[in-house]
Amino acid sequence: MQHTKIELCRNADGTPGYTSNPVKGYCPVGCSYCYSRRLYQRFRWNPEIRFVLEELATWKRAKPGDKVFVGSMMELFGPWVPDGWMDLILFNVRLYPEVTFIFLTKCPEELGRWNPWPDNCWVGATVTDWDTAYRAQPALLGVSDNIIKFLSIEPLLDNIPGSDWLVGIDWIIIGARTPYSSKTAPKIEWVREIVKAADRAGIPVFLKDNLRPIQWQYSDGRPNTWRQEFPK
Repeated sequence: MQHTKIELCRNADGTPGYTSNPVKGYCPVGCSYCYSRRLYQRFRWNPEIRFVLEELATWKRAKPGDKVFVGSMMELFGPWVPDGWMDLILFNVRLYPEVTFIFLTKCPEELGRWNPWPDNCWVGATVTDWDTAYRAQPALLGVSDNIIKFLSIEPLLDNIPGSDWLVGIDWIIIGARTPYSSKTAPKIEWVREIVKAADRAGIPVFLKDNLRPIQWQYSDGRPNTWRQEFPK
């Protein structure tokens, strides 16, 4: 477990939260924008998918109110992760009820298999466009209601019209592709449409720092329009 600059992991007191990767290896999902795979290639890390039991012991360093993003470098909900590994991860999550554990997946249809989730979890699905949004939302509805359920719209690659895909969602995160490039940055109209839909639904919105280069377009000269809200 190590401190991270990932904004969604910020602790309750504003200090940096943590990432933890008890499952290590080269993620098989193969997204074109995956930073994890780029790091594995660059540093020639061991690509074997394996469970590192010792990583779970590092969680004891977390204090009440801290956040831990579990699996930031690996898709934990694919068939390459045995059920027993996830059972052990969630067993240890329950040992730290005053710490918030964040899980994010590109396989949201698998999340319901782990009901009921521990109360101290925030569970989300990665969304990039209309198709992934409308696939993720019903899958999250199938997750137990005792936890925070969110959509991480990063990178936002296309417009997502409508608002039906926000039903049952507790938090929305919006971000650009990393590293930032003006060629891959989302259109400001796409961001505004999502924010307006979230506001109508009463859903807190978190605009990631990698959208800062287009902040001037988003704010449209108005104060207090840059939003980094957390669920309550």
